[in-house]
Amino acid sequence: MSRTNFDQLLQAGCHFGHLRRKWNPSMAPYIFMERNGIHIIDLNKTVAKIDEASEALKAIAKSGKKILFVATKKQAKEIVADKAASVNMPYVNERWAGGMLTNFPTIRKAVKKMANIDKLMNDGTFSNLSKRELLQITRQRAKLEKNLGSIADLTRLPSALFIVDVMVENIAVKEANRLGIPVFGIVDTNSDPKNINFVIPANDDAKDSVETILTAVCGAIAEGLEERKAEKADEKAAAEQSEEASEGKKRTRKARKDEAAAPAPAKEETVAPAAPAKEEAPAAE
Repeated sequence: MSRTNFDQLLQAGCHFGHLRRKWNPSMAPYIFMERNGIHIIDLNKTVAKIDEASEALKAIAKSGKKILFVATKKQAKEIVADKAASVNMPYVNERWAGGMLTNFPTIRKAVKKMANIDKLMNDGTFSNLSKRELLQITRQRAKLEKNLGSIADLTRLPSALFIVDVMVENIAVKEANRLGIPVFGIVDTNSDPKNINFVIPANDDAKDSVETILTAVCGAIAEGLEERKAEKADEKAAAEQSEEASEGKKRTRKARKDEAAAPAPAKEETVAPAAPAKEEAPAAE
């Protein structure tokens, strides 16, 4: 069953590509026609690709893994932040720091540094610092928060990347390819889809287009998270029932052992009644 329909994509302007002179020939399979020098994307293929990507993202979320959303272009920043946060997924919407994936341990150190600054601020350690030193640390903390705050909870490499405009975020694509991390991307007619594992051909500049597609894929991720939650609850209930049954069996076995070990009740001795004494015959006179 389709998660989004043709009319929704059409209304959002997902079909508008770039000027013909800016196109990438590798996008030819996804182009429906040309109108007034602008390529029109085949939305039937877009719908199919959104559904395909949604199923894959749902499976990743259901397995408990993280998906990193990336969109640093102005018109997509807020949308990505809102949608990713709604499904509790990390995102990068300010600047892609080179080596964010390939040099992940260094990025984690910077995140830990931010957490340490917070800890020292809360316990009063910085109260003895001068205003200048405090201002420098505060600025450093603000810079770290701006660039890395959204990935503070990302303790290991993500299992997938979802990218808005793969041409702008080409460094992120290269790092993911190098590490074998699958890439999901909204790919416009001016971009190269070759290094993208799950291509969603659509307009990556219009806010409505980006929001419509993100709503669909984040809806699938939310479903995956709900199914994972339900499975965990079922497993917990089954474990509790199994534990109760096991305890019941233990109690039954113990009761039987106690019964077997208990001494048998002593039998009462039955005393036979004494025979009546014979009367002596009277002596002869």
